[in-house]
Amino acid sequence: LPDDLPALVRVVQGLLIHVFWAERYGIKLNGARQSEVNLRSFKEKFPALLHLSNAPLTEPRPLEKRLVGNCRDFSDFLAALLKQKGIPARARCGFGKYFLPNHYEDHWVTEYWNTAEKRWSMVDAQLDEFQQKELKITFDTLNVPSYQFITGGKAWLLCRAGQANPDQFGIFKMRGMGFIRGDLIRDFLALNRIEILPWDAFGLIAKADNQLSEADLALLDHLAGLTLTPDAAFAEIRQLYAQEKELQVPASWFPIV
Repeated sequence: LPDDLPALVRVVQGLLIHVFWAERYGIKLNGARQSEVNLRSFKEKFPALLHLSNAPLTEPRPLEKRLVGNCRDFSDFLAALLKQKGIPARARCGFGKYFLPNHYEDHWVTEYWNTAEKRWSMVDAQLDEFQQKELKITFDTLNVPSYQFITGGKAWLLCRAGQANPDQFGIFKMRGMGFIRGDLIRDFLALNRIEILPWDAFGLIAKADNQLSEADLALLDHLAGLTLTPDAAFAEIRQLYAQEKELQVPASWFPIV
């Protein structure tokens, strides 16, 4: 594997194709290929990658030989490669401001520890040159500004405080506080090294808004606050996952967890 961040991002981009962008690249996906986006773990993804092509992972694949994924997969793959190089990294779930005007799109990015600047930096590994041009991106996708991507927890707290409109957060026709709650919990789980699929629903994610108790809302507010400072709150983030049954993913989803 290469040592520098831009090269690692290019490796990821050479392995994956986004399920919703495939046609823009000129690739028609049948049902079987589209279903690759449902693979949760690397234990499932790597055999699928090798089935498509046995070329070295560092060699960019033809578009039709790339594993079908979404933003979560680009973020997970980059985090895995960075960790392989000894660089602390993690996937984060939230909302990108750079896909549609006046809208925060459901999205995942990668955070890595920027040693030079002594801070976590955000990278959007999904956005190759083609997507950057299509979306008219003007910022550095290897150093995403904090105002361009906000985590699920931050979105939750902003909307709970009346400082943002919940209807501006989501994807397609799915939006609102229920959707934001899902991304808050997905981000909390990712900080526990459990990256569920964007459409996975269970426990507190699956409840309707009118089913939430005051205790549920208090827990969600607390979770959101913890995810804003995950390093300082890491022990409590781990403890809450171990204690709260409605936050725990079904064991069958990630047998190794």
